[in-house]
Amino acid sequence: MLELRDLSFAVEENGEKKEILHGLNLTVPDNRFMVVTGPNGSGKSTLARLIAGIEKPTTGRILLDGEDITEKSITERAKLGIGYAFQQPVRFKGIKVLTLLRLAAGKQMSVSEACGYLSEVGLCARDYIQREVNASLSGGELKRIEIATVLARRARFTVFDEPEAGIDLWSFQNLIRIFESMRQNIKDSSMIIISHQERILNIADEIAVVSDGRIERQGSRDEIYPTLVGTASAQTVCSRLK
Repeated sequence: MLELRDLSFAVEENGEKKEILHGLNLTVPDNRFMVVTGPNGSGKSTLARLIAGIEKPTTGRILLDGEDITEKSITERAKLGIGYAFQQPVRFKGIKVLTLLRLAAGKQMSVSEACGYLSEVGLCARDYIQREVNASLSGGELKRIEIATVLARRARFTVFDEPEAGIDLWSFQNLIRIFESMRQNIKDSSMIIISHQERILNIADEIAVVSDGRIERQGSRDEIYPTLVGTASAQTVCSRLK
């Protein structure tokens, strides 16, 4: 279980302190597909970076199975089983997809095993396994390769920061199918997706709504989703992917 207790985060802007998160509390149980949503500027992406260890909170604590990991680095958190998928996946010139999957898995996996992960995200392994992770790949291709590395890592808690960002409608539809499959096969792990896409919200087990730097409400999809449809916290795919 992942717990965020009284988490606050502030930055300096023009010599003044600007607080982005204010005493935020959130619990993510095991084996849960959770979507964190809210209007732009509410602090969603900051929350994702705090969980991953990219940023450190001003006050508050982050606990993993009761252990305080607030001061642990990104690497230390990764070793404990926390993964992070960037809003815009990183390109690695000179590194092939096979190498990236092996690095993610932390072992010298076979080509056949690596191809299996690519197949799970809808990519023809023959066409991609020896490709470089560089500018020749589209945003949708990079996103799916990144998800393949997430699968290879087998992280206990994986945070996806707005995975729909920067991809076209066709890639988004494939992304939804991948997430649906991951949700159906979730075991000994949890996923936290930062998004306000209605189709992603609609496949969540649980939804948490961030507003003005706090968790406004949290509950099951059946409880929360109907209250969000058509609001600024939940936008349709057509309005975001033009």
